[in-house]
Amino acid sequence: MLKTYLIFDLGTGNSRAALVTSDFDVIGMSAFENKYYKDSEYEDAQYFVPEEWKASLFGACSELLKANPGVHVSGITASGARESIVLYDKEGKAFLGLPNIDNRGRRWVGGIGDKGYIYEKTGRWVTEDFPAAKLLGLMKKKPDEYGRTAKITSLSEWIGEIFTGKIVIEPSQACETQLFDIDRMEWSDTLCRYYGIDANILPDVQNSGTLLGTVKHDIAAAFDLPLETPFIVGGADTQIAVKSTRCNYNDTVVVSGTTSPVATLLDRKFYDREERCWTDCNLSGKGYQVETNPGVTGLNFQRFKDNFLTNVPYSVIDKAVAEKESFLCTASFSSLLFSERRSLKTGGFIMKSPFDANFDIYDMAWAVLADIACSIFEQYNNLCTMIPNRKDYILCCGGGFKSPLLCQMLSDLSAKHVILYYNYDKASAVGCAEICNEYFNIRSAHENQKDKTYRPGSGELIKRYHDIWRNNRMLLNK
Repeated sequence: MLKTYLIFDLGTGNSRAALVTSDFDVIGMSAFENKYYKDSEYEDAQYFVPEEWKASLFGACSELLKANPGVHVSGITASGARESIVLYDKEGKAFLGLPNIDNRGRRWVGGIGDKGYIYEKTGRWVTEDFPAAKLLGLMKKKPDEYGRTAKITSLSEWIGEIFTGKIVIEPSQACETQLFDIDRMEWSDTLCRYYGIDANILPDVQNSGTLLGTVKHDIAAAFDLPLETPFIVGGADTQIAVKSTRCNYNDTVVVSGTTSPVATLLDRKFYDREERCWTDCNLSGKGYQVETNPGVTGLNFQRFKDNFLTNVPYSVIDKAVAEKESFLCTASFSSLLFSERRSLKTGGFIMKSPFDANFDIYDMAWAVLADIACSIFEQYNNLCTMIPNRKDYILCCGGGFKSPLLCQMLSDLSAKHVILYYNYDKASAVGCAEICNEYFNIRSAHENQKDKTYRPGSGELIKRYHDIWRNNRMLLNK
């Protein structure tokens, strides 16, 4: 019997509520923009007010359910951006949100000892990105707020607490805190001591796909949800998106959105002595996800379109750029040399002088798209030096792959088939629906349905571009 799930996906820039069937079809979606505030006590700190996000989330939920009357919600779950936490006081009130873009701990991470041990145990470098450093920064400059903290959790499990009143955290989110031992799959007193964090503020760990609880009666009444609607534990957005590709161990997956993580799923922990990758816990702690990332990618193309091709549909842009038989410039806007742990601070377009008479805006669009393909391919190559991809394919998902040209470029560069599954561009929604399906022990009619497969061709144009692009990117960032 077909079921419908209410799914929440909390991102960095925007968040959304969606109704998704057990066959992975999206019935409706309502989104809102996330609101942040700068914290002037630090050089680079931002926070959000949980009550404000909750109001926006409830507004999106109400709008969605009113637009789809009569829908019976069988279950609820959530995915959330990684490296973000919500802080609770002793009364159980969520009083502060520290998002992934908050860097309040930057000033103090240099003083953290035994960074090699921390990388080995957490799969992550010691940087200001992770919640341990955020809490350290809060402790240093705002000890009253830190002292007020009785518990923390991730964005996805914060949604669970709103609906059920229970505070837990999922392993794929716990590993992002840098206080979680990914060998033992448990909180580490040793890691807490390195950061000076009170281990008592860390919640119980609960696996994805398990029952957190049933929805509180007042919320069920407010949204006309069935009584005893189960809230099913979700997890980190990247791992949930990867799940949407139906991947198996040793598969390589690219999730193309604002950034483009490149990941390989393993049944064992991977430790790189050169520290060139992240090792994440997979959902429920079932295996590991080894990851590299070119940083900001898809957002670059979106901003280019918004500024220069505002009213032109993506399909028209893709058709125009696909007709290009040569390139007149290169672009460099991706933001990370991940395996070198180095940000790229300078970007731009490079072309021959004098200005070519045939140059037009679609040459720039082609170059931006090719920059994304080459940046993903570089990180794919770096990952393959550590964990070779012995399959003849790469699994791909995310809105960035709605561009057929990007898919073909990646296939040509990697000499691998690029495989997209049903509703690949709605990866978080599909991944969440799959989690609910597993809870109810049902299977989607589209579970093994491939949407598209791109096969490697000669790719001479993108390969020539790649060589010139790499040199130009280095010139811009000497």
